[in-house]
Amino acid sequence: MCIRDSEKTTFNMGLVQENGGKVTHEFKFTNKGKAPLLIKFIETTCGCTTPKWNRKPIPPGDSGVVTVTFNPKDRPGPFVKTISVYSNGKTGSFILTIRGEVE
Repeated sequence: MCIRDSEKTTFNMGLVQENGGKVTHEFKFTNKGKAPLLIKFIETTCGCTTPKWNRKPIPPGDSGVVTVTFNPKDRPGPFVKTISVYSNGKTGSFILTIRGEVE
């Protein structure tokens, strides 16, 4: 899996309101390999962070998205959440990060 040049593996959500509801970010990537890319599973560091992804193989040259949703309720203060993406890609796993501060 390869993150597009214009995308980053870390996203700063900035100030998030605790009672403002869930916030979401999309990490976009392109399969730069020569075989279909399959995201096997994704782990997060907290139940407050939920990933979504297409469970179908992504052909070479095609793009995909990992959508990460963070629930700030009852979590005041700074946060850093890591999202471990496991695939059949060359490196096997990949780390995405969201950060910010709940006020």
